[in-house]
Amino acid sequence: MSTGASRLADIERASEGGSRYRLRDLFTPLDTLLVSGGDPRLTLDPDHRVNAYGCAASPEPEIWNLASSTASTISQGAYDRAALAREELMHKCLFDEVEVAFDARCEDMREELRGYLQLSPRVDIVFSPSGTDSQLHALFLARAVLGAPPVTIVVGADQTGSGTSHTAAGRHFSTMTASGLGVRKDGAVAGLAGDSIAVPLLDAAPDIAMRADADAAVMRAIENSFAQGRCVLLHIMDSSKLGWRAPSAACLDEIARRWPRKVQVVVDACQARLGRHRLRSYLDRGFMVLMTGSKFFGGPAFSGALLVPKGLARSIDRTGAITPGILDYAGRCDWPMAWTALRSRFERRPNFGQWLRWEAALAEIGSYYAVPGAFRAGAMAELASGIDSMIALSPSLRPVQNPSETDGVDDEEFARSTIFPFTLQRGGEPVSIAETSAVHRALARDMNDEIGGSAADRQVAAQRSLVGQPVRLERDGKPQGLLRLCVGARLVTEAWSADAAQAQKNLQHTLDRIAHVLVKIELLLDRAATAPGKPVLET
Repeated sequence: MSTGASRLADIERASEGGSRYRLRDLFTPLDTLLVSGGDPRLTLDPDHRVNAYGCAASPEPEIWNLASSTASTISQGAYDRAALAREELMHKCLFDEVEVAFDARCEDMREELRGYLQLSPRVDIVFSPSGTDSQLHALFLARAVLGAPPVTIVVGADQTGSGTSHTAAGRHFSTMTASGLGVRKDGAVAGLAGDSIAVPLLDAAPDIAMRADADAAVMRAIENSFAQGRCVLLHIMDSSKLGWRAPSAACLDEIARRWPRKVQVVVDACQARLGRHRLRSYLDRGFMVLMTGSKFFGGPAFSGALLVPKGLARSIDRTGAITPGILDYAGRCDWPMAWTALRSRFERRPNFGQWLRWEAALAEIGSYYAVPGAFRAGAMAELASGIDSMIALSPSLRPVQNPSETDGVDDEEFARSTIFPFTLQRGGEPVSIAETSAVHRALARDMNDEIGGSAADRQVAAQRSLVGQPVRLERDGKPQGLLRLCVGARLVTEAWSADAAQAQKNLQHTLDRIAHVLVKIELLLDRAATAPGKPVLET
């Protein structure tokens, strides 16, 4: 028997005796692995083979993707990297235990991600199946740093993921964990349950805008918490579903001045729509940062990470007590190798789906930062200007303005908006949330037969595209929906060329596609209005 075959037999025997994970688990079809190791949001619809965000497990290059605020279809390059990574791990597992080889690969990925983001080697990275899982990790670590259960103040609670209302209070956000454990949604995570305070960002005025008193609301929430003898985990937003950032830099400075080292801040940067200078500035201030590889960067949903600044790692790893519920939300390989004491409390439980989604995301991140910075900035600015103009000129769309803040931090290419929210209008009034959702679904389908009309209209109607999922808002007691066009990393990567003329043509081609999508929205709204008895839009 060869050395490799002998090692494989040893691995299988060891697996029978203790570990749940065997080398043959890696032979599961790649598409199946890519949607494994997460919560039910990853489940593929049995008829259409897409998840809740309309994305399949394998590449669909014929779909135009403008949905990076929620989820993107996996690119061919990212899919190929995941396939190659699996093959390489299979080979390594012939000569080492599965968990050992897997752990080493995760550590390599931490180093790769730090390199792309230009982070200090002393910034630690905790991987997770989703940004929502990472929120529970942040709550767990904040308890260790603060020495007591904190009250979580969530800034932008009305514009973050739906699971945040649960995780902020240390409660289960779904009916099943990524480890496959069935739980009761909104039930307490053992040892993590606590209080949370929601600070919404939406103004009560008729126009959709960010409230002017957001900073004051944050300060009041902190003051009230300290008055009750509570310590504080402040969950700040950069950026929200609508691209908003809060509280202001001046507010964060005031918090640091008034309550030094008494408020632990975690930045919700899951959208990853911030420059690397801004990211480092947060970490330098001792803030933890939540991010994903599956929003701006365009990796497959879901892939979460918690960035932990160097000043916190020692106190975290030395923590003695551990909340039992967190054991259901992480495996040993998720934590950095340097955290030996903490890691020893967790099961050796490789999450192959989470790992492969991060492999795919790293392919996108690496490709994006391989593009020269000047082109990234110029392309983002040109796309932003073009999208703003097209939405403003569209008769049935009403844009939502994105407030901007100049705080002295170089935000690089993210100085301009990358999320462009708008309402759908008919007769000067917004259409229902049901019709907005129906338009969103119809954009992802070939609507050629339903819309008909001229050859040009039929061509527009046939094109499938993804835009950001509807954001539900309450206005004057009535639900209202917003759609979003999103500039993601892949739009920039695919436009780049060393030939300046070709790069410009590529950007114009992208803008032409966006115009095509807006025309399809107009056709859908017009058809629904002129043929109400015909079910063009399934609401």
